[in-house]
This record gives sequence, structure tokens and C-alpha cells, in this order.
Amino acid sequence: MTVEEGEGDVIRVLLVDDQILMREGLRKLLEIEPDIEIVGSAANGADALRLLSDRPATDHPHVALVDARMPVMDGVELDGRLRAEFPAIASVMLTTFDDDYIFGGLRAGAKGYLLKDTPPDELVAAIQRAARGETVLSGAATERLVAALRESAHVPRPEPEPARHDQEPHLQLPAEAGGCATVPSCLRGRELLRPAGAAGGGRGAARRGRLRPD
Repeated sequence: MTVEEGEGDVIRVLLVDDQILMREGLRKLLEIEPDIEIVGSAANGADALRLLSDRPATDHPHVALVDARMPVMDGVELDGRLRAEFPAIASVMLTTFDDDYIFGGLRAGAKGYLLKDTPPDELVAAIQRAARGETVLSGAATERLVAALRESAHVPRPEPEPARHDQEPHLQLPAEAGGCATVPSCLRGRELLRPAGAAGGGRGAARRGRLRPD
């Protein structure tokens, strides 16, 4: 469920944050926007899921603004549950922390990651983009992702372990019989490497006195 650009539909938003001052501040900030409607708020991920379960799908939000760190159920876990149970809702993580929650949230299914000090106009634009199905990242989050990708690109790959002779035996034809550990092993090697049609080579060698027949 996305809002197409130019449709004129109102974007329904759910606020999920354990701090009531943050929830109310976001509500007052966003309610003045003509194309945004706050349809509910929750103090943690578990409360948000209960709220969504009690409502018909037609009343579900287009976008959920989700705090990363909350008691009971944090934002990363909620993002995963939303992706599995309510995939039409675009989850955008909103937090004061620029840390590994970026990666956890995006892996769980979040459509974006914003810092709580994001300017109001950028927050509104991010909600509009998320409602259209786009991925949104704050500048700081983008820099963190780029840095992580660069670090992973420079991680040296481990050298392959040398092949062990007991695991990968190689058959080699020694230059002389004296180079073999045992005469039978030499003979077996020569027998395997003998060209096709040379079945009589052993009898000829025996007649020449090189090999003693059984």
C-alpha cells in the first residue's frame, strides 16, 4: 500500500516511541502538514502490533515512524514483524543514535533511517518518499553505510590452505624406480600411466629381465 505521487491522498502515519514528549512533539509537528494524518501512537513495538491487529487493513498507516531503542520490543524487532505481518506499512527508524541500529533496522525491513535531529522539512519529505515506496536515509546514515562498505571491500581474503597429501593425493611418475617409496607403488603408477593398447608391456619387460614374473 503506497501513496503515488500526485494522487493527493493523505499519508497516514503511526508514531512508535517510548518517550511521550517525543510522540507528542512529532504529532504537533506533522499534523500541520495538509497531506499527513497521525492515525495512532504506541510506546513500544508490542503496543504497535496490538494497535494494528485491532484495526482493519483499510485503516492501517502508510508509514510508521519507529524509535530504535524501546523497552519490551525495540525498533529492529518491530521492523521485522512489520515486514512479515504488515508488509504494506513502510517503517522508518527515527532515533538519536547513529550506530549499528542502522544496519539491523535495514536488514529487518525498514524503508529508511533518520536521526531525531533531522530538520522538519526533511522529515516531512522522508515520510512522503517512504509512502511512495522509496528508501530514505539521513546524511549521517548514508555516510556510515558507505564507510562500512569501503571497510568490507578492503578486508583481505584469507589465503587458501595448502593441499594436504593425505587429502588430495597426486599420482606422479617418478624418474627412476629408486625415487619411489616402494617398488609396488612405482609399478602401480607406471601401469596407470601406460598408454592404451600397451597391455603386453609387462610381459616384454619380464622377458628383458627388468621385471620378474610371478
